Amino acid sequence: MDSWMPMLKEDPTPWLLEKSNPSARYLTLINILDKPEHDDEVQAAKIELMEIGIVNELLQKQREEEYIQAFHRFYTWKYKGLVWSLIALAELGASTTPQIKEQCEYLLENSQERQDGGFSQNTAKKTGGGRITEVIPCLTGNMIWSLVHFGYLDDPRVQKAIEWIVRFVRFNDGIEEDPQVPPYDRCEICWGAHTCHMGVVKALKGLSAVPEERRSKEINKTIQQATEFILMHHIYKRSHNLNRKSKPGWLKFGFPLMYQTDVLEILDILTGLGIKDSRMEDAIGILLSKQDETGRWKAENTYNSDRLLIPVGQKDKQNKWITLRAVTVLKRYDRMS
Repeated sequence: MDSWMPMLKEDPTPWLLEKSNPSARYLTLINILDKPEHDDEVQAAKIELMEIGIVNELLQKQREEEYIQAFHRFYTWKYKGLVWSLIALAELGASTTPQIKEQCEYLLENSQERQDGGFSQNTAKKTGGGRITEVIPCLTGNMIWSLVHFGYLDDPRVQKAIEWIVRFVRFNDGIEEDPQVPPYDRCEICWGAHTCHMGVVKALKGLSAVPEERRSKEINKTIQQATEFILMHHIYKRSHNLNRKSKPGWLKFGFPLMYQTDVLEILDILTGLGIKDSRMEDAIGILLSKQDETGRWKAENTYNSDRLLIPVGQKDKQNKWITLRAVTVLKRYDRMS
């Protein structure tokens, strides 16, 4: 028995492997059972998740003419727009198809700002590409993560977006020690005296998608800075008063989270980077406390998932994706020395 298994009140793996949810099954085979991508069982689940269940339903919904005509509302149509659907598809383990590639290309053409490479909430009407004054770090990080998932790591446009994170993300903690440069300094909520926590988390998520052997010194430095920013807050607390919660909403787990985040997603990102730190212990304790008697976790926050084209999960019900993420975190954390 793996040493991390006793942390579970019951083993949820058989439930996660049920064929009725091929997306959760596929991700469980890889993340929990450590099966390689070329394994026959993994490949079968990967094919099934594209043909049965929520991924297939979401792709069908996107083919409707009404949806195609709304591509230009890729960010502002929360959470049905193209950005949010693409993130959800990546989170659910979807494979790249011609339809998904067309959507990736649309966002690279209309959301990515052409000068520096960050992703924007709207398209610049005069010049095309993303509007530079509406480029934000959370969107850029999410788009990097999703595009890498869909095979765009070597695309020069994605490499430019990665460079944007390295150049422009800031880590101010109450004092604007590292002021943002124009024109990005206009967005006070992202950059100001205290850098937006969610922007840092999603920037780190994006960089975490870059394979370790492909990370430059600058990428590694930014990963270290973002990690330390999160850890000095003990993930969800106030760095200047650790007795107070900075983000109480992050204690309610959800999936998928879009531009928002929670304790579980942050633990997933950190452990995925091989990070184990004493400042994560309180968050690990919270994770364990939310496990029910069957070794499963419930969806407590469905604000985002209820508004998707195809809703994902139900509030206060056991949730396979959240359970899978929780078990993955516990497994990684325990295995690290």
